Amino acid sequence: MIFAPSLVWLTAALLFLAPAVNLVWRGGTGYCFFAILALALGAAVANRRTPGYFSGLRTYRWFTIGMLAFVVGIGVQQVVLGYWLPRQFDALSRFVLALPVFLLLRQLPSRHLRMIGWGCAAGALAVGIWAVVDQPAGGWTDANRLNNSYTNAIPFGDTALLLAFLSAFTLGWDGPRDWRIAGARLIALAAGGYASYLSGTRGGWLAVPVFVVLLGMQYQWFAHKKRLLVASVAIVIAAGALLSTERIQKRISEATTDFSMLHQGEDYTSVGLRLQLWNASRMIFEHHPVYGIGKGHLVNELGAMAKRGEVKNEIVNERAHSDFFSTLAEMGAVGVACLLLFYHGMSVYFWRHRRSSDPAIRAASYAGLAVATSTVIFGLTIDVLVPIMVTVLLALLVATFLAVIDSRKRELQQSGELQGERRAR
Repeated sequence: MIFAPSLVWLTAALLFLAPAVNLVWRGGTGYCFFAILALALGAAVANRRTPGYFSGLRTYRWFTIGMLAFVVGIGVQQVVLGYWLPRQFDALSRFVLALPVFLLLRQLPSRHLRMIGWGCAAGALAVGIWAVVDQPAGGWTDANRLNNSYTNAIPFGDTALLLAFLSAFTLGWDGPRDWRIAGARLIALAAGGYASYLSGTRGGWLAVPVFVVLLGMQYQWFAHKKRLLVASVAIVIAAGALLSTERIQKRISEATTDFSMLHQGEDYTSVGLRLQLWNASRMIFEHHPVYGIGKGHLVNELGAMAKRGEVKNEIVNERAHSDFFSTLAEMGAVGVACLLLFYHGMSVYFWRHRRSSDPAIRAASYAGLAVATSTVIFGLTIDVLVPIMVTVLLALLVATFLAVIDSRKRELQQSGELQGERRAR
């Protein structure tokens, strides 16, 4: 399928800008996303009768189901429970809108889609530079953690960490043997990691070992003894250096202290309050096991439970600080099923293509797995699927990485057919 060169280059530019500005320009990623969506809807109308244009929704049916699951589940829930809260569709609607975006992107040359990798690197580098340039008097401390004006330190640090590692994952399709490209990506990795470090997001740091294992699988660090030895030494040195820093030691010590105080009956700490929220979510689920209490009603239910003396006033909150427990309380078993479908839909095709011999497909697969696994890990201790700046970025990343796989497979197939025709002549 042929598209105008201007549309292709405009889309590539938007794919670069979307992750690049996520943490430094409020709404910037959303503007880029909706610009791509407008192009996608125009392309869908223009190609509505073109054979095969919409076939991607069927070919990648689990992706389609996963992107639709929450919005459909919330819609059914509001009909069954008899209430209407349209804002509950807002953040999660980005995943539905990712479907027409995917249909457009999969038709474009894969080399243009790869600009999103440089966008991730630029985003990580930008936030690292900002951390240095905008440093307050006395530096970034636990009392003054690095974040921006439109989010708090936790999603800020998690996103910085994800962008940093995506710089390394997508290096696989940009010629990792070129030291200039590799050097730029490693600087971006360090910059984004530094920003995450300054944000003090302990929960997000749990994803680092998973990222390292995925990188080892992608670049086959574990396939040969020499590579394994070099990788192991490098990981041990890096881990030792990080764990020896005062900030990380303090954050780990604070977590240990929180658990110690919890055992002593003092549950007003960060860990203690989270555990209380999760236990309250479990209690709500026991009374509303099928559809939950209704998405958007958690704060009212917790307030009512606090008045009855079932929970403490300190945990009355709009969210349970966990995607799983928020979903469990607000949407019950139906919501948990939607969450599992969402996780499965955003990861299954990346897992299936992770062993591809083609560098672009392999890199896109591991980058997609990094996005999927980090969404699960980050969601253990914070509600990832609530901030729009996060959901719009996740939706675009997953749609683009899957489009790279699909586009590249078609290119390889066409190349093989062309070579076959030449041999036949």
